[in-house]
Amino acid sequence: MSAAVDLFYNTYANFTESVSKAVREEAFGEDIGQNSWVTAAEYRQFIAWLKLTPASQVLEVASGSGGPALHLARSTGCHVTGVDVNPFGIAAARRAASKSGASRVSFQLGDATVGLPFPDGKFDALLCVDSMNHLPNRLKTLRDWRRVLMPCARAVFTDPVVITGLVTNDELAQRSSIGLFVFAPRALNEELIVASGFTLVEQLDMTESAALVSRRWQEARQRFREDLQLIEGAERFEGVQKFLGAVHRLTSERRLSRIAYVVEKR
Repeated sequence: MSAAVDLFYNTYANFTESVSKAVREEAFGEDIGQNSWVTAAEYRQFIAWLKLTPASQVLEVASGSGGPALHLARSTGCHVTGVDVNPFGIAAARRAASKSGASRVSFQLGDATVGLPFPDGKFDALLCVDSMNHLPNRLKTLRDWRRVLMPCARAVFTDPVVITGLVTNDELAQRSSIGLFVFAPRALNEELIVASGFTLVEQLDMTESAALVSRRWQEARQRFREDLQLIEGAERFEGVQKFLGAVHRLTSERRLSRIAYVVEKR
């Protein structure tokens, strides 16, 4: 396993380090424990799109460290289940839930690429932030999401690597240097949403925030370079810096876009 991929897999092992918190605060402005391109304001917009009530059962796919899921539960009073393939993420999420005393949030290890470990029609809403690009069979994934949702339930997901311009093979390699990535044009996403049995309710271009967060993230990491290298090692640190630089360049030039989709189960 390469250093860059290893860093991607072990991100959450050091998620609560004070330097990691400081970097997130500089990158996102408001730190809710996120590890993607989502700002707290965007996340609250996603919650509004889902039309939740305190009785809602919400599934967050690729829940990471659990911070956003905990924020969702606090904001709405609903029950939230987080699922993630990364055991470090699940461990960090469970620690955060225990520390906060959250009783309506749970986290489960699971691989969304092979199917969600939940029965049909269990959830009233589903959320997946900046992780659809890590799921290689998009039609299968969308159909599985539809399966676990109640009739008329909504799902919100973002795709941060929508192809909207010319991108070289070297740029694609740099943008995908931290793991498995699937790049798709915007029209194909729309086609697959319909083919899966969902109705596309709304879509919104959120590329600007990805460009801003990636720049701030890279700059914050550079300021904390010495501390982060003690945690990550020099090679892994530089790998992430190059990755963030590629994200900023491609999003600021609008060659790769970040699109949010609101879909509803027919």
